[in-house]
Amino acid sequence: MRRRSWAQSEAGEETLQRRMSDAEEAPRESTGKNGETEIEEEEEPNLNYKEVENPQEEVKDDTLAWRESQEEEKKKGEEEEEEGEEEGEEDKEIVMEETEEKAGDAQEEEASGIQKETAVEPQEMKRSMTSLETRITDSQSATSGIFPTTQRGSESKPSLRSEDSEADELEFLDLDQISPEEQQMSSPDRQPSGELEENTDQRPQDELGRERRDLEPEKREEGQERSASSIQSIAGISRESLVSTTTEDILFQKDKNAPVYPLTLTWSFGWNSSLPVYYIREEKQRVLLYVCAHTAIIYNVFRNHQYHLQNYLTFNPTNNKELVSNSKTQAIYYAWYEERDTLAHSAPLLTEKTFNKLVGKFSQSIFHLNLTQMLSATMEGKLVVWNIHRPPSSASTFLGFPYIKPCKLVHLQKESITVLTTIDSYIVTGDIKGNIKFYDHTLTIVNWYSHLQPSAVRTLSFSKTPATPPTEKSNYPPDCTLKGDPFVVRNFIIGTSDATVYHLTTDGTKLEKLFVEPKDAICAISCHPYQPLIAIGSICGMIKVWNYEKKRYLFSRVFEKGLGVQSLTYNPEGTLLGAGFTEGTVCILDTMSLENESPEPFRYSRTSVTHISFSHDSQYMATADISFTVAVYMMVVRNGRRVWEYLARLRSHRKSIRSLQFGVYLDSNEPRLLSLGTDRLLIEYDLLRSYKDHLEVLDIHRTDQGCYPTCMVWYPPLTRELFLLICNSGYKVKLFNATTKMCRKTLMGPAYGSPIEQAQVLPVRSMAELPKRYLVFINRDKVGLQILPVDGNPHKTTAIVCHPNGVAGMALSYDGLYAFTAGGHDRSVVQWKINLSVLEAAVSLGGEDLTPFYGLLSGGREGKFYRELEDYFYYSQLRSQGIDTMETRKVSEHICLSELPFVMRAIGFYPSEEKIDDIFNEIRFGEYVDTGKLIDKINLPDFLRVYLNHRPPFGNTLSGIHKSFEVLGYTNSKGEKAIRREDFLRLLVTKGEHMTEEEMLDCFASLFGLNPEGWKSEPAASSVKGSEICLEEELPDEITAEIFATEILGLTISEDSGQDGQ
Repeated sequence: MRRRSWAQSEAGEETLQRRMSDAEEAPRESTGKNGETEIEEEEEPNLNYKEVENPQEEVKDDTLAWRESQEEEKKKGEEEEEEGEEEGEEDKEIVMEETEEKAGDAQEEEASGIQKETAVEPQEMKRSMTSLETRITDSQSATSGIFPTTQRGSESKPSLRSEDSEADELEFLDLDQISPEEQQMSSPDRQPSGELEENTDQRPQDELGRERRDLEPEKREEGQERSASSIQSIAGISRESLVSTTTEDILFQKDKNAPVYPLTLTWSFGWNSSLPVYYIREEKQRVLLYVCAHTAIIYNVFRNHQYHLQNYLTFNPTNNKELVSNSKTQAIYYAWYEERDTLAHSAPLLTEKTFNKLVGKFSQSIFHLNLTQMLSATMEGKLVVWNIHRPPSSASTFLGFPYIKPCKLVHLQKESITVLTTIDSYIVTGDIKGNIKFYDHTLTIVNWYSHLQPSAVRTLSFSKTPATPPTEKSNYPPDCTLKGDPFVVRNFIIGTSDATVYHLTTDGTKLEKLFVEPKDAICAISCHPYQPLIAIGSICGMIKVWNYEKKRYLFSRVFEKGLGVQSLTYNPEGTLLGAGFTEGTVCILDTMSLENESPEPFRYSRTSVTHISFSHDSQYMATADISFTVAVYMMVVRNGRRVWEYLARLRSHRKSIRSLQFGVYLDSNEPRLLSLGTDRLLIEYDLLRSYKDHLEVLDIHRTDQGCYPTCMVWYPPLTRELFLLICNSGYKVKLFNATTKMCRKTLMGPAYGSPIEQAQVLPVRSMAELPKRYLVFINRDKVGLQILPVDGNPHKTTAIVCHPNGVAGMALSYDGLYAFTAGGHDRSVVQWKINLSVLEAAVSLGGEDLTPFYGLLSGGREGKFYRELEDYFYYSQLRSQGIDTMETRKVSEHICLSELPFVMRAIGFYPSEEKIDDIFNEIRFGEYVDTGKLIDKINLPDFLRVYLNHRPPFGNTLSGIHKSFEVLGYTNSKGEKAIRREDFLRLLVTKGEHMTEEEMLDCFASLFGLNPEGWKSEPAASSVKGSEICLEEELPDEITAEIFATEILGLTISEDSGQDGQ
């Protein structure tokens, strides 16, 4: 045997030691006659250790000193235990003397006294315990591993209550009850060391690191080859126990560790009723497993706690290498052959000719109780029986893969079967009318539940606890046999198509409604302005209000059929809730009762109301719908009462409205209203000059040239200038002066797969937090944080996937602690805890000043690109002073603003004339508010920031050029979009930022190499005049996007950026 040092041996077994950390120090438990828990004292060392130490004689030299020290500590522990025994005996004598006539009671008190004395310092024992928390990725492991119970023989020992939680329990595995043979080589068979290591790796990193610091003071290698003898040797000499311990319901305990992510999922509202609910525990806590958004939820009904598993098949219950699934038209059987590394499958296609009868669409498939057949339920109330043909096993030759073959079509019932499952000796079906039927293995009906009257059954899940045998007090229903025996079956969960989950207690047939969730898409959410309340609206017409701190449902309202909730907003006082519906209705509701504030709802729109906004004084309410129309309502006094009335509406946009915001004028307290649409128009309305049926427009401003805006928010007062922050489809964030609408800054925004779709400024809790503000945003499938002010630093932003199928809405809590995201068609709302300190730490690690920006350049600061940028920057100084000048050169760190476009184009960024004007305004007015002076030059660091913030986020791609050719061109004979040469030249001089004839000819002269110095980029005269170029000879008859990009412009362009908005 190869010699290994103690450190190496211990490193190889660190996982096992963590799992078995406490049982050696823990006193042994036993169950007394009256069911009370007794703790036996262990006076002598375990003799089994001597047996397992013998194979490890080679390790003795390395560990001798350590053993001696451990034996001394162990002897001290035994002496303390003996003292405890003596004290216990003294107490016993006193008790016996005082209560001689009540000897029986005294003996019980004596036993409890001994138990108390020999508890071996509970605080010390508690410190030695390690909590094992593993993330579970499937329902099967969740069932077996989350709520562990330790059974010994036919009895299970009572658990010890933890001091921190009344309901949490600890259970210990007794080493003395494991035989020596089991302690040797049989234990790896029950739990391989590799599996132990894998489970450890699934634990949170901070918890794992903390336990490693407790167990081993220095780093050791992992993944060494394990041997059973070395494991047992360490078990014999280590004072640390090798028995894994955990607390019951540990998943539902609060994690006291410091947060490691800026956004942490804390709660999920809703349930996707098209997916199943699993009943995974019943004993003391009713625990369910279901899916919400992209997260699996383990929900404790009684405690109202959730545990989230981030990361539908039916397996053969006796062979985990066989599984079955189905589509609507095919049942599929899979078999995994590990030795051949092959997943074989069989999916025969059924037609009406197979059985000469209509089969119907499949709903669910399972393995038959006999395991030699499969069953597939259909929406015609029928059951297809499949035979599984497995070739006989042969060690020498391969006889082929197994396959399935239809053998029988059974017409079970008239109603469509939506659920098919098995439990104990029954085959169970649920149908579209809410009936639940039980059949034996011959498909003979045994019993059914038809009087429960839920809607269509979507899922059935039975308790893991077997049914209680019937007694005289039992009230099980009779079965369908002639004898009418009690029908004994486990309790089960029923999930229905209307998103309601029931629990059925079979003894007495007691149906209990656990929760009701929206059965359709959730698009509308809004948080109360000063209370921990969130209103959730669904397309099914339901509004539910929750207390998101206590995770409690408070009240709800279901509107009449046809009224689907599309938008919700609380007013600033928190007394009203505005609701917009899918068919155009607008309601103003009381916050607490959800009853209408106005006698009749407003019905001035014929299409879905997508936005609702209140003014700061709650005197105005504005709505926007998908017909590009803005409507305004105002509060007036009628007969001494304040009532809401319709003011006016206007179809002010040509495309969808993305934002609707109220603001306040700087010189007064009057509200102002603005709308932003994908038509690139920012429109402000004049509320004071508006009157009945007339909405006055104050100002119209175009925000973008090529991209379209996606959202708008008021920028917090971090500067002396008031800004509107507008995000666009090009991943840019623009700041517009709130008064002049001038674009004052363009900055690179978060780039996480899709542009920002909604954004809100995080509220502050105190005046001290005002200087530091944050932006919360959502894009297509993520929620993120951005530190303000925005400056293009990529480390100041983070994002995490929240709804893979799309985010429909966002809301923020009044105190800025939580963000909420609505998932639309996944019928869920996710609550995220915001941890700002984590994001701030990431920013500090990213570096200061220009360090984060150098990382955005190819090659960094020392790369070729940055060196070329420096050369162009300083060459522009020479060019501005004249290439051929004989005067003394003036060396400077700045260049004139007029030189900036030429440097931009020299390094591969080609801004439009409008973008150049925006860049000039950004630089000129950069310090104007503070100093009153305009800037007419720029240094290299500022130029680098401007370049990185204005350039395309993913470089030059063909996607944008293709979109232009799809609009301007025609489809040629090859199926490509092309533009004729004469049309191409006409467009250049007539459309957009059009050129003059001379400018166009000079540009082509430079592109074709006839003006090598570039058009008008040098004071020196060009070698060839543009008017001498014959464009009919230089340009092809038709121009495609590829020809334009590569042959005319000479650009190196990637095919696609893989991002949206380009």
